[in-house]
Amino acid sequence: MHIDPADLVAFWKQAGPSRWFARDDAFDAALRERYAAAHHAAARRELDAWRASAEGSLALVLLLDQVPRNLFRNSAHAFATDGLARTVAAAAVDAGHDRAVDGELRLFFYMPFEHSESLADQDRSLALFTAMGDDYYLKYATAHRDVIVRFGRFPHRNAALGRASTAEEQAWLDAGGGF
Repeated sequence: MHIDPADLVAFWKQAGPSRWFARDDAFDAALRERYAAAHHAAARRELDAWRASAEGSLALVLLLDQVPRNLFRNSAHAFATDGLARTVAAAAVDAGHDRAVDGELRLFFYMPFEHSESLADQDRSLALFTAMGDDYYLKYATAHRDVIVRFGRFPHRNAALGRASTAEEQAWLDAGGGF
């Protein structure tokens, strides 16, 4: 397997927001074909050398945070590399890598914090999205944090993770809660 971080970043950028945040079986299939092996390599920490550059760090965050959500929808594996994604994202933000990439892609350095069930990570997400200055993405970061404040976790993950939902969580899910 040979994967170039620039290839992944270009592929992701070309796909754009209409494919990033929507269920799209064709996009998922393309990601699976091109990047499933790279996701697993990143999960095994075989691509850690990419952390030295902004583009490499972004590619790693995509492989560890975004790509599994497409490849493993509705399964626990969709969230299995979230902790590693946060570790990479935190180091990248601390190094200023988030400010060295195309502004349209900067948000992906912040999404691992938004995806976390830790209130401290949610607070960091909110601070990062606020500083980014994009009200659209800040609205979603706020909504994610609100769910963690209310439930302490994301109830829409319960089924995939084998967790029982509380009555309050189930009512929220039945009313259309989730992302």
